Amino acid sequence: MDIGIWIILGVVALVVIGFIVSYNRFVSQRQLIKDSFANIDTELRRRYDLIPNVIETVKGYAAHEREVFQRVTEARANAVSAQGPAQQAQAENLLTQALRSVFAVAENYPDLKANQNFLALQAELSNTEDRIQTSRRFYNSNVRDYNRRVQSFPSNMIANMFKFQEEEFFEVEEEIREAGAPKVDFTSSAPATTAPTPPAAAPPAAPQPPAGGTPPAPSG
Repeated sequence: MDIGIWIILGVVALVVIGFIVSYNRFVSQRQLIKDSFANIDTELRRRYDLIPNVIETVKGYAAHEREVFQRVTEARANAVSAQGPAQQAQAENLLTQALRSVFAVAENYPDLKANQNFLALQAELSNTEDRIQTSRRFYNSNVRDYNRRVQSFPSNMIANMFKFQEEEFFEVEEEIREAGAPKVDFTSSAPATTAPTPPAAAPPAAPQPPAGGTPPAPSG
């Protein structure tokens, strides 16, 4: 067989192999994105389960703050029903803001801030927020790599042929990201104050002679 045919067949084989490798990589990346978002969803569900307990605990001390509790309840319901990373992220932004108002209310009640159940819930919620942020960064990193291949040549040709479309990021608003999770430290106590030392008593004054000089000597 002519060497030119072998060259052509070799080039075709390389193209086919590259095509298959690129396609399989798209499939793997898309599955990794689904798995990493599932990790976010798991932590979000844990957060949703904690919030009612936090609200009920705060209600025991501040039952009149109905508007605050209602806002958190509605934000939680919207977050639970959100669909897709972008919509979910928007709902989480609103829920985070609503949660901050609950912790702001708690600041006004020293007995609540010392409640062990509330402290445990607050610590668990803060821990869950940290895990959500870690999962979110991992998810967004996978989406970034995947979307770059969808847009770049020559992998974009495979993406167009097999309908591999860009995925949505799970992003929070800038002011929420800078402020971080709603963490409130209720464990620190106010510094003890030392009672001022009373001033030392002044020494008694020396007796003074009466006006008019030395008193007369007593008569015999």
